[in-house]
Amino acid sequence: MADFLRRRREALRPEDVGFNPGPRRRTRGLRREEVSSLAVMSTDYYTRLEQRRGPQPSEQMLGSLARALRLNADERDYLFRVAGHSAPDAVSVATHVAPGLLRVMDRLADTPALILSNLGEALVQNRMADALLGDRSSYTGLARSSTYRWFTDPRARRVYPERDHARHSRSQVANLRVAYGSMGARSRAGDLVRALQKESAEFSGLWERHEVGKRFEEHKTLVHPELGEIELDCQSLFTEDQSQVLLVLTAPPRTEGHEKLRLLSVLGGSRFPDTTAAAQEAH
Repeated sequence: MADFLRRRREALRPEDVGFNPGPRRRTRGLRREEVSSLAVMSTDYYTRLEQRRGPQPSEQMLGSLARALRLNADERDYLFRVAGHSAPDAVSVATHVAPGLLRVMDRLADTPALILSNLGEALVQNRMADALLGDRSSYTGLARSSTYRWFTDPRARRVYPERDHARHSRSQVANLRVAYGSMGARSRAGDLVRALQKESAEFSGLWERHEVGKRFEEHKTLVHPELGEIELDCQSLFTEDQSQVLLVLTAPPRTEGHEKLRLLSVLGGSRFPDTTAAAQEAH
């Protein structure tokens, strides 16, 4: 495992993951601290793994390393096995970010971008998406799904103007219908549907309409807690199996939305309602 990690780290260049290589770079590939940053772990822990001094990493940690090192599905499974685990189960596979989408997102430093699963789970998002939407990747349980939060937590709707709530509700349900059709009733999509049918009368009514379709509006208005309404264009890029999508939010030059994105880049993280803790307590 240690040799594999080192080889994969050395095979990546800083620009492959959106880093600036800098003028005085002597390390071949990525530095250890860069991999640990991408994997959200301490540099000391990652260094011990490469030096065969660390403990057996958990499946969650291996998943983070696979994403940081941009491993494909075969490489990810190999990492799990040489680390002493079985290959990831269906749930873990579903949350492994497609390397192709990651490579595109790595080059989008100046505009909000995030990768979602077919259940609306934020798998990874860049700094600009954090600033615009808040961190959506730290939820647990059913609350990982934006669809679940939309129908169970009123705070989740603050990112859209109230006039757009009804349309967005229909889009959420239509997207979930696609996932339910492909994954089946005895799946995470089925669990999500059954939970929402119990907890939300609005969802139950929309579910009965049988509207189906992957809907990401090309133009949308988002509400930022400090900058107010921001009108943006939304582009979506799906994986071949349609299980993940990269969403990129942009604004035409010389528009108010474009200027607000520039301000957002300067402001960075803003004061968002802390819904993560509430969601974790509930689930």
